[in-house]
Order: sequence, then C-alpha cells, then structure tokens
Amino acid sequence: MYQNAIVRTPSPSLISGLTSSAHLGKPDYPLALEQHHNYIKALAHCGLEIDILPALTDYPDACFVEDVALLTDKTAILTRPGAHSRQGEVLEIKSSVKAFYKERISRIFEPATLEAGDVLRIKNHFYIGLSQRTNQAGAEQLINLLAKDGYTASTIALKEYLHLKTGVSYLDQEYILVSGELIDHPAFAQFKQIKIDAKEEYAANCIMVNGTVIMPQNFPKTNKAISALGFPIIEVDVSEFRKVDGGLSCLSLRF
Repeated sequence: MYQNAIVRTPSPSLISGLTSSAHLGKPDYPLALEQHHNYIKALAHCGLEIDILPALTDYPDACFVEDVALLTDKTAILTRPGAHSRQGEVLEIKSSVKAFYKERISRIFEPATLEAGDVLRIKNHFYIGLSQRTNQAGAEQLINLLAKDGYTASTIALKEYLHLKTGVSYLDQEYILVSGELIDHPAFAQFKQIKIDAKEEYAANCIMVNGTVIMPQNFPKTNKAISALGFPIIEVDVSEFRKVDGGLSCLSLRF
C-alpha cells in the first residue's frame, strides 16, 4: 500500500518542455494547472498524503518528478537523467526525498544515465528499459543498488518508446497493460496481458494506487478492458502533459 506521493507544480515554462509530440501543439498552462490539481485529487482519493513541491521555472520538465528518483520501501535512488537539461532537477528533489528517507539514499553517477520512467516494478523485480534516456551503465548501477536490498532486476531494450512505462503498466493480480513494441514481449510472458489498441496506446501508462487504477481520460476501449477485470477506475485528463511527452506515472513519486 502506498502512503505518500511527491508532486511538483508545473511551471509556466512547461510550454517549452522536451517533446517528440510537437504535432499536438504547445501546452495550455492554465489548463495544465487545472489538470494537475485534479491529478492530485485522484491520488488523495486513493488515500495518499501529498507533498506538493513548488514550480521550477528553470526546468520546464520538472513536474515529471518520477524520472529523477526511484523510491522503494527500503531505499531511495536519485537518478541521472539522460536529458541533459533535466539533470539539475535531481538536486532540486533531493531535500524532499531526504525528508522521508533520511540517510537511506543512493545515487546514479556518470557516465550512467537513468530515468525512472524506464523502471517498472512488479513485486520485488524491477524491469529497466534501455532507451534514449537510460543506458546500460545506468541499468547496471541500478541493478547493483537494488541487489543490496534483496531485489532483482533485468533489462529490456526499447526501439520505439521514450520510456519503458510509456508502453507498459502493472495493475494487480498478474495483469499488465501493454502496447506497441511491448505486446507479447518475452520479458512479460508470465503475466496476463491486456493489449492496448494502437489508437489508444497512450492509455498504456496508467497507475495502480491502493487498488484503484488511475488512467488517462477519453480512452474507452482501455477503460472497458480494465473495468471488465473488476478494478475501480478514476479517469484524469492529462492532455496538456501529453503534449510534452508526459504520462500519468511521470507526474508523481508514489511510496
């Protein structure tokens, strides 16, 4: 069960965030603030205490806090983003993480790069996506750090997706959502796959929070598939974050 979440208020500079989705247009900042507020409400509805950090004008992507830290029940690991413009965000999040983890904090060091959007935890195993943002050295450092706490980990090479969790989410009861290049991937052969229609692949990035699935709004096929399994659902509109390659999981650290 999660008890806490850390989020960061989007900055007006969000409109200049990194994106491969320029065809969607620039984010509407006031609408992004409204959507972020509703996202926080959804987390609170699931029983989490929310630590809301202030906006960082110098870091347009800083509201995507998931990428700069990996939080487990035993330790916190500060990452080293593959996007150079985001590396300063790690220092900005450190004090907030330390408030919860005290001295139980480790770091990823160069030449490694690692963004936690590439890290999917299923029980006590961590799947690490090798992507444009996370390299082999980053994965190896993370595997070694996790092993000290008794966790196991493995890597998955990505060809299409920005992050591993762009295309896969773990729900519960051995169910996973998968899309694109991760459909029928051998790494997930032991799980019951819910295959996401190509037109709804953005909905592959959901978060399971204390028994409830929080999913992006306006993806009816995915909603129907999840509902059929009996999981409660909260839909949240995150259209403005999608414009800068952000998904539901990116917007919070849940622990």
